[in-house]
Amino acid sequence: MPGYSRNANSLATKFVTFYPANAAIGLPTHMAKIILLDPPTGAMLALMDGSVITELRTAAASAIATKHLASKDASILAILGSGVQARSHVTLLRLVRDFKEIRVWSPTAGHAQTFAQDVGAVVCGSVEEAVIGADVIVTVTMAVEPVLFGKWVKPGAHVNAVGACRYNWRELDDDLMQTSAVVVDSREGAMAESGDVILSK
Repeated sequence: MPGYSRNANSLATKFVTFYPANAAIGLPTHMAKIILLDPPTGAMLALMDGSVITELRTAAASAIATKHLASKDASILAILGSGVQARSHVTLLRLVRDFKEIRVWSPTAGHAQTFAQDVGAVVCGSVEEAVIGADVIVTVTMAVEPVLFGKWVKPGAHVNAVGACRYNWRELDDDLMQTSAVVVDSREGAMAESGDVILSK
């Protein structure tokens, strides 16, 4: 992911690796490094860990979308997933909406319990229980098959679909995709990487 700013005289690139099996050994599934380069010469100026920037950038994009697209009086947040992205989303979404209730569902119950204790959320036993009546829903599960179904999502709810970041992964079912206004940060990126967009019929 390269970036150049003539005005800031900055040149950088970010490398992200993805190792799903890391979750089983307590390591992050995504790891990132950022290299800052001198624009005139290409000489390396700095090598930085990019994990925090990656976490916050993704959640910041969702927070901006929530700020502009979700109901102004949104008060119930449902988080599907309990990893790094779930945490960063709760932190940043709290800056744009005053949630009275936060619900969490995760495929790993123990992780959901720890997450809930850390962020002040309520653990739900199913996705349906977590999302019924929610105003804002965040999917950060890395699911390969849909976990969120349109029949459970109330009209007007805002969904930040984050976890299906591979062309063959899905978090949202066809019904939800077909009955929703879909907004993406990059059309080109979504058509190449978002399984929810690519695979929805």
